[in-house]
Amino acid sequence: MSETAWGYAIATIGRGGTPLCYYFSDPQLGAPDDAEQPEPDVRDEYEDAIRGVIVRSRVRVTADLDAPPADVADAYLRLHLLSHRLVRPNSINLDGIFKVLPNVCWTSLGPVEVSEIAAVREACAGAAHLKVILETGELVTLDNVRRASWLAMLAGADFIKTSTGKVSPAATLPVTLVMLEAVRDYRESHGRQVGVKAAGGIRTAKDAIRYLVLVNETAGDDWLDPDWFRLGASSLLNDLLMQRTKMTTGRYSGPDYFTLDS
Repeated sequence: MSETAWGYAIATIGRGGTPLCYYFSDPQLGAPDDAEQPEPDVRDEYEDAIRGVIVRSRVRVTADLDAPPADVADAYLRLHLLSHRLVRPNSINLDGIFKVLPNVCWTSLGPVEVSEIAAVREACAGAAHLKVILETGELVTLDNVRRASWLAMLAGADFIKTSTGKVSPAATLPVTLVMLEAVRDYRESHGRQVGVKAAGGIRTAKDAIRYLVLVNETAGDDWLDPDWFRLGASSLLNDLLMQRTKMTTGRYSGPDYFTLDS
């Protein structure tokens, strides 16, 4: 018997009807019990004119967790099951999930379509930073990383980031080198400085030092500042705390003495 899951979502739909995102506040394992309280598939919707999207609430979604993700709603339901720790990693079928998920620009107001990036940049100019995540693990070649970096900066990106950390490989020294060369050359040709964030796979303080040396040797001192270069620290933080403890006490502590959810 297949394992199923379900939940009610807030759905964000683009201008052309493309689903962009589904947010589940309380996903559930099993099947919904329609016998007790039947619910419509969609309750309410309204237009968010600022983002150019339709927002629908109380959208009911069900998924067969043994089969590959069927669509955007199905994929987001599985991701929320993992986030809520209702299922263990590698216990549900995520085959082809990145082929199902659409490319989306994330803003402080929520997701928007990629085609809206220029309008978003204009709207947030001076008030917020526009960060573009390249997902370099999907770009295959360093030439493609260079092209993607340049296109993002031409579109107005204030920061370019290697990846979400969900696709392997994520941040690597060669990829970060190419992105640093791109922002250095872009400032020389266009007179505007753009930041870089390397995220995914940077786990130790020694790794971080390698990246800082790379920044200094490639882009220069101007980028050795948190306003212009950042590291994804979710995995790095524990090792950094252990190294600081060693400096204070003279001995290493095990990772169990620090949060594993950082």
